[in-house]
Amino acid sequence: MKARLFLIATLALPALFAAVSTRALVGPANEHGPLEPHVAMLLSRQPGGAAFCSAVVLRSNVLLTAAHCASTATDARVFFRDGAGAPVLIEVAAFIRHPEYAPNAIRDRKRSIDLALALTSTALPARFKPATLDQGRVIAVGDRFRVAGYGLSREGIGVSGGVFRWGEIAARAPLSSVLLWSDDPSQNGLGACSGDSGGPIFDRNDDVVVAITDWSTGPDKRTHCGGLTQGALVAPQRAWIDATLDSWRAR
Repeated sequence: MKARLFLIATLALPALFAAVSTRALVGPANEHGPLEPHVAMLLSRQPGGAAFCSAVVLRSNVLLTAAHCASTATDARVFFRDGAGAPVLIEVAAFIRHPEYAPNAIRDRKRSIDLALALTSTALPARFKPATLDQGRVIAVGDRFRVAGYGLSREGIGVSGGVFRWGEIAARAPLSSVLLWSDDPSQNGLGACSGDSGGPIFDRNDDVVVAITDWSTGPDKRTHCGGLTQGALVAPQRAWIDATLDSWRAR
């Protein structure tokens, strides 16, 4: 599909989330860096394998992601590797999807706010750092941002996912009050890929999260990445995000 970026991939995951293969896409090119502590990998157990998305750390036990990445809490885990390289899975206690999320929005041509919050059962380790959310900047065509996530980097190769990467994108028309449309300013086909959904789109110059990646297209009908990257703007949804955080403050 053109493409909610929720991937089932051939990653080296724990047995609980043994994975299967799927088509991959070309994605952000720069590995690791100072943005990495703000981003986590979110797994969802599926029949025959495991899907994964990216997510933004808001508190030690709260992540912001795309609503289409929010499975049932019992089937979801935050995944990372510890200092020795051993896999670690942290259970998800609850998901809350945005009340205006419409699962079939593309098919039905409806407006949808593709955002969700995840509450973990235990705190993430100190290596993860809460990100700052945008308060409502004015976006103009050509403004630069950095898309980031754990999605695939090579088309057709599932094992190319699971590494944090980022790349620079630029806002393009149409401008929207709820969405950020963007593409590669160098026209080299960089953009969000399968597995990057739910990950952040940062400001170009700092670690402020402007949008959450939720959809992409490719340059032709055979691909789903390297054309457009779409994200849900976080500033218009701050009231819902903050209210949910308040409701979870004691947990």
